Amino acid sequence: MSHPVLVTHNLAQQRFEATVEGHLCVADYRLAGSVMQMTHTEVPPALQGRGIAAELVEAAFDHAMTENLKIEPLCSYVRVYMERHPETAFLRA
Repeated sequence: MSHPVLVTHNLAQQRFEATVEGHLCVADYRLAGSVMQMTHTEVPPALQGRGIAAELVEAAFDHAMTENLKIEPLCSYVRVYMERHPETAFLRA
């Protein structure tokens, strides 16, 4: 059973991150005006399938909503996540 992870926003590195079982998991982005370009999501193989990437992406989306940003899903994981969650369509740039 998976447990929620603590996701933090590392503004200096432009990423959302979580350390799980000693492994760093990240969702990288770059800002282009009012658009958050989600460029890369990475969870180590030993931790995949536990919903960690989804939690990272959801934290990024929450931040985008708070800051009135749109999301450009350059990362394939983020693109598929948005396709599978049509309720996020309003965020798409």
